[in-house]
Amino acid sequence: MLAHDRAALRCDLAESYGIYDMQALPATVLAELAAGLREDSRIKMSLSGMRGSRTELLLAILADRLGLLVWFQTEDGRRGVNRPRSIAEALLAPDSRPEGDVIAFDSARDFEAEWTRRTGVSHG
Repeated sequence: MLAHDRAALRCDLAESYGIYDMQALPATVLAELAAGLREDSRIKMSLSGMRGSRTELLLAILADRLGLLVWFQTEDGRRGVNRPRSIAEALLAPDSRPEGDVIAFDSARDFEAEWTRRTGVSHG
């Protein structure tokens, strides 16, 4: 767990047990406490690849089914086009975002250059 996501484990231990210094504990005790974390803890969800708890997943499935029932009653549903996207699939898929959805910049200068290129407006 430490090798997978140290920060998530640290947050879970602090939240669940009030432990802020993991190094102060023997490795066996740390392992026991980590194994005892609830299933929707940050580290266990990170290890399983889920982006939501079981409850959230069940709610997403219910919303998906309801959305499909409504969609079936529309003209698009009768023709089988424009099917609604699944919320549950988005929770289960590790990288379900479309490519190019997020852009990161190394500096404010890089951001300003891209902003000017896209909008034609310079703030400098």
